[in-house]
Amino acid sequence: MAIDTSRTFKPINIAVLTVSDTRGPEDDTSGDILAERVKGAGHHLVARAIEKDDAGRIASRLNNWIDDRSVDAVVITGGTGLTGRDVTPEALDRVKTRDIPGFGELFRWLSFKTIGTSTIQSRACAVVARGTYIFALPGSNGAVKDGWDGILAEQLDSRNRPCNFVELMPRLLEK
Repeated sequence: MAIDTSRTFKPINIAVLTVSDTRGPEDDTSGDILAERVKGAGHHLVARAIEKDDAGRIASRLNNWIDDRSVDAVVITGGTGLTGRDVTPEALDRVKTRDIPGFGELFRWLSFKTIGTSTIQSRACAVVARGTYIFALPGSNGAVKDGWDGILAEQLDSRNRPCNFVELMPRLLEK
């Protein structure tokens, strides 16, 4: 990480969404990890929710947060696998303006170091949706740690050089 300490840290507003048919607030450990890391990095956790593995419900929740100008980014955990119930990428397809293909590629590269070729089963992805970043990570605690610690902690830090997602935020709606 190339943090330029001469620059000012700019906290952003982040919502955390857990996608699961089985987890509730009492056992949402991956959501807990994300929430802790968001706040620990100095950002504002402005919303947190759990949705069932239903693309329509996920897209509806995302649309509400995208339309809320107080939400700059959404980090999702869960629903990125290969089974029939894993529909998070399909929900993102319903709301996206454009893809961020490098996010999934980099996530799988980092994950390979931890879980080997099993990372090929991940459909981790990211999009921009009407000016809001949305990052989708697998539902395991390890995947959440890999995604936040290895990518998002740096890219959501306005001091990261040579560039970062935060400095692009004012220009995401340009035409």
